[in-house]
Amino acid sequence: MTAEPRLQTEPRAGVPDVTDTPEGYRDVCARFAAADGPLAADAERASGFRYGHEDWLVQFKREGAGIALLDPVALTRAGVDWSEFDRAVGDAVWVIHDAAQDLPGFADLGLRPKALFDTEVAARLLGLHRFGLTAVTEHYLGITLAKEHSAADWSYRPLPRDWRNYAALDVELLIELERLMHADLKRHGKEAWAEEEFSHVLADGLAPRKPRAVPWMRISRINTLSRDHRGLAVAKALWEERDRLAREYDIAPSLLLADSSIIEAATRKPRNAREFRAIRCLNERVRMQSGGAQDKMYERYAPIQRKVKPSVWREAIRGALELRPDEWPVVPSASSSASHADDGAGNAPRSLKVWEARHPDRYERLRRVRRVLNGIADDTRTPVEMILKPQIVRNLCWTDDPASLDVAGFLTAQGARDWQVRLVAASVSRVIM
Repeated sequence: MTAEPRLQTEPRAGVPDVTDTPEGYRDVCARFAAADGPLAADAERASGFRYGHEDWLVQFKREGAGIALLDPVALTRAGVDWSEFDRAVGDAVWVIHDAAQDLPGFADLGLRPKALFDTEVAARLLGLHRFGLTAVTEHYLGITLAKEHSAADWSYRPLPRDWRNYAALDVELLIELERLMHADLKRHGKEAWAEEEFSHVLADGLAPRKPRAVPWMRISRINTLSRDHRGLAVAKALWEERDRLAREYDIAPSLLLADSSIIEAATRKPRNAREFRAIRCLNERVRMQSGGAQDKMYERYAPIQRKVKPSVWREAIRGALELRPDEWPVVPSASSSASHADDGAGNAPRSLKVWEARHPDRYERLRRVRRVLNGIADDTRTPVEMILKPQIVRNLCWTDDPASLDVAGFLTAQGARDWQVRLVAASVSRVIM
């Protein structure tokens, strides 16, 4: 790594245009089919602006083919066959940074990578302290990337040149990174570990998306209402109405009503017009201000915001406040969830205060196991959270009868990879009694 990373402001071959026609797509497929080697891949979404999480731009690079920027929305509407691109790249290893973010979108399009190299996972396994793409390229290549549009509205058309430049830089150096990081993994004896991790990420990322059981409970700071059942009813009603309107208008829910506004309304429970008007955030359009060019992107959605009148929120609140107590929703507490985890298969509590105060024997067991894992992490120069997920460790130590436990089998059932089980099972078995 050079002492002073040099700035790369554009791809070496220039900034490509966006391909959005079937003819252009077929040309890209032919170009990538004629090339060889790994495939660098990335995707951009419009989270924070649009309702959905679909890809609005996908980027690819392959040696001999250059960089391609594809408009997946336009191409899908035009009826392109995405499996044609899969066939064009064949069994190529897809090199992606933080693939868990991008694989679901690729799967939605019909793209099915056969093999994966995740540069973010590799960076974690190798013990890097920073895992972002810019940090990794600085570490391995001595290059820092000009990155300025990560939170852009990628549904905007036509894409400005500097946005296209940003997107192209995301894949410009991935192939070079893969070569260096693969060699580093091999040198540290972690090549097989990485292959297992990549296979896990790939399978998980291409699997069908799991619906959230109670999506409205993801409201930020919903736990502040955990004992206020009437407040929870208000929060649920506002979330559901916000979600309905956001889906209808294809706008990010947070641009219609902020989570903080939902919590304030649920806490104050306005029962008449005067009390409702006193909650200003329910009567004003959401304004997102960053002090830069991004503000103009948010303003594009102002006409939609103005269609949603405050009376919508007032009616949702009124309906919630009229519910009978037996109709109120309930958020399960962490402790009640933990009470069902005694068989070891459920989720043990996250709060160490619960462990220490109510289950000192389990708490001491957890401390012993953590000391062992920290030692293994130090010996292998691997972050302890990569050695074993903290929740798996907690679940293991929450069991009633550890003496009868098959630690290796338990870890496997909890989702630990084979390399993790081989690395820790024997040592953990010795201290878990």
